[in-house]
Amino acid sequence: MLDASALQQVKSYLDRLVNPITLTFAGDASEASEQIRSLLSDLASVSKLITVADAPADLQVRRPSFTISRTGENMGIRFAALPMGHEFSSLILALLQASGYPSKSAPDLLNRVRGLQGDYDFVVYMSLSCHNCPDVVQALNLMAVLNPNVRVTTVDGALFQDEVKERRIMAVPTVFLNGKEFMAGRHELGEIVAKLDEGFVKEQAAKLSAKAPFDVLVVGAGPAGATAAIYAARKGLRTGLLCERPGGQVNETSSIENFTSILSTDGVALGGRFMEHVNHYGVDVMALERAVKVERQDGFWQIELASGGHLQTKAMIAATGARWRQLGVPGEKEYQGKGVAYCPHCDGPLFKGKDVVVVGGGNSGVEAAIDLAAICRTVTLLQRGGQLTADEVLVKKLLATTNAKVIYNMTVESLEGNGQLLTGVRYKDKATGEFKILPASGCFIQIGLVPNTDWLKGTVALNDWNEIIINDHGATSAEGIFAGGDCTTSPYKQVVIALGGGATAALGAFDWLIRQQG
Repeated sequence: MLDASALQQVKSYLDRLVNPITLTFAGDASEASEQIRSLLSDLASVSKLITVADAPADLQVRRPSFTISRTGENMGIRFAALPMGHEFSSLILALLQASGYPSKSAPDLLNRVRGLQGDYDFVVYMSLSCHNCPDVVQALNLMAVLNPNVRVTTVDGALFQDEVKERRIMAVPTVFLNGKEFMAGRHELGEIVAKLDEGFVKEQAAKLSAKAPFDVLVVGAGPAGATAAIYAARKGLRTGLLCERPGGQVNETSSIENFTSILSTDGVALGGRFMEHVNHYGVDVMALERAVKVERQDGFWQIELASGGHLQTKAMIAATGARWRQLGVPGEKEYQGKGVAYCPHCDGPLFKGKDVVVVGGGNSGVEAAIDLAAICRTVTLLQRGGQLTADEVLVKKLLATTNAKVIYNMTVESLEGNGQLLTGVRYKDKATGEFKILPASGCFIQIGLVPNTDWLKGTVALNDWNEIIINDHGATSAEGIFAGGDCTTSPYKQVVIALGGGATAALGAFDWLIRQQG
């Protein structure tokens, strides 16, 4: 299953195992079963602390699957999957943590997990190509290690398609708790605990509100925010970094090949390196928090948080990036996660062998159509104008794809469904005025981004597209507030440009601060 090079790399991680681990395999006659058994054998071959055992033949569990547990104990971790691709890291981390290797999560959060009362049986549906799924899988696995009341089964949707169809799962990750849908989308450990324990949210909000004012508070932890925090900290400023998600939207990018000095990387890896750099400088990182309002109070800028807490700072840098733009047509919200999707890499495998639609003729739309064509029966790309605006090399590749076609000069009117799942896309032909329905199981919307600036309306000047207006120093219209990255009027939304924008904003804030002091 694993070649010699991969085995050597795995061995370097498994040498850190603390206590013996037992992998209990429940197989069947499928090819996937043989692959899983081969993987488990490979793991055992590079560590004397790993034993592979067979589950009883009459045990009623998903097959093929396997459990991970410290030998002699009964930890609730099960993979109904061949955890390769993005989930290979989840497998290795589960082995380490089940053996007793310590988690790097905050001690108070880990204690909160240990203290959860009740019975928690999680099932998380994922795809091996989803770069958002591992965060959820790893968080739930850690909970199962820490608390005997928690069990988690990770199910590969492509491997258990009948189950996915029965539960009408059209987006990953989707998590069920005790048989009922619990949450969908990327979530980290703190977010999951917060959904289970309201007291935790209140305690965290109180801790944040008790913090002393910062010299610089950066809001957002993508390329611009992370860089701003690094530059501010290097200037000796007391720096805080507030964010919903460390790494920002770069985590949504599957492949980055235009980052100078790095030939190719994926967004999750790059976002992780950003945060490692931030942590190196001792920045106070406050993740899983969302700013909802900013106002001037007692000589400081006070940032109100969705959790109910607040923070104060002398200078603030807004680097909140952007989010997927929505069509805003009937049916879009109703069928999100039920056929309407925004990430072809995450959700694409759930539409294997089906007819899908992509809306948007730019680079992201054409790339999505090309990727989906490799697994879907047909792909139809809908473009408002008379030609595709993507790079020529991408357009040529799409037009040469036999199971893909493009419909030009149209407008999407609505997304149709049967009340449970998407069934098609209704559009208007601009040339004839005729309304048509295109049958489809999935609709991937790729029409650009919207800046995350709602929380700043009325505080700083925004342009007609709600982007923050900044000058050459990253300064906004509000004294002491700076901004950088995709949420600003910077014309090109690229990672390397966001890095520069974050650096400019931090240097601008530093210059402003020293003049206030002098």
